[in-house]
Amino acid sequence: MFARTERLLLRPSWPEDAGPLYRAIADEGIVRNLAKAPWPYSFEDALRFVGGEQAELFPTFILYLRTEGAPVIVGACGLSERDDATEMGYWIARSYWGRGFASEAGRAVVDIAKTVGHKKLVASHFIDNPASGAVLRKLGFRQTGRREERFSAGRGYAATTVLYEQDLSGSDSDCSETMSMWRVRPSMGEALRAA
Repeated sequence: MFARTERLLLRPSWPEDAGPLYRAIADEGIVRNLAKAPWPYSFEDALRFVGGEQAELFPTFILYLRTEGAPVIVGACGLSERDDATEMGYWIARSYWGRGFASEAGRAVVDIAKTVGHKKLVASHFIDNPASGAVLRKLGFRQTGRREERFSAGRGYAATTVLYEQDLSGSDSDCSETMSMWRVRPSMGEALRAA
């Protein structure tokens, strides 16, 4: 599954993404705000990420900046299963912070969640990362009023998170006009030409 927004191509990871992915995420300031990524983040971690299988209902996307030249990884965004819920998560490379890429990619992933039939999304952010909460609120998530301790592999310990949810069951499945999705998995060259 692929999605295209005004500035981004969201696509599954491929083996050739390992190097650019490693360079984009190997930053303690990013990894400490994630639950599953370890610190230090190694090239082998990137290889494991790009080699992992994806369930159709829980896609994870590499975010590529749509450019005239060589594509550039901006971050990643996706859905995963957590405690019988569908969780949305994301990260953005430091050089792209504050430019709206998390909101842009998040809107596309929320639309994809609706399209594949999810009725509710959950998300969270570590309490010392309020910028992530601002992104979640822009995407229509609401604070649940609950906090939870969650282990962060990047921190090496559990830290407090703020919990959010978004009900998708009553929303129109009005996917953004700027987004296109494909079910086939074309070659990297075909996908980038389509962008």
